[in-house]
Amino acid sequence: MTTHKSGCFCGAVQFEVSGEPAAMGYCHCGSCRRWSAGPVNAFTLWPPAALKVTRGADSIGTFNKTPVSHRKWCTQCGGHLFTDHPTMGLVDIYAALLPQLKFEPALHVHYQETVLPIRDGKPKMKDMPKEMGGSGITLPE
Repeated sequence: MTTHKSGCFCGAVQFEVSGEPAAMGYCHCGSCRRWSAGPVNAFTLWPPAALKVTRGADSIGTFNKTPVSHRKWCTQCGGHLFTDHPTMGLVDIYAALLPQLKFEPALHVHYQETVLPIRDGKPKMKDMPKEMGGSGITLPE
């Protein structure tokens, strides 16, 4: 089983994730854009059991803007860590924190909110796939 090790910006929080992600892609929603301070968020979704905090659990802060996203960061440096998605039963470990993982995005979600159109031939979901509680509607590139 493959294990990827990572941590926050200052190193106070360390974690590892094992196995393979359930999904990878890009999120264009306003919340992810504001949280990531970028025009799009590259996500990797994992079963929560795949994630293990190995150091600094007491330095993890949480912010819940909505019930579907519990965003985690290091209280020492402010470095972003991951987002729990309890309604989906998955955790998003930001692709940028897993440089050794071969990032293979399969789709774009919340594309109706995009500020950076990406023409890559991948499905552009209006919101989310039906399997993840969305409408399942795709938008044209």
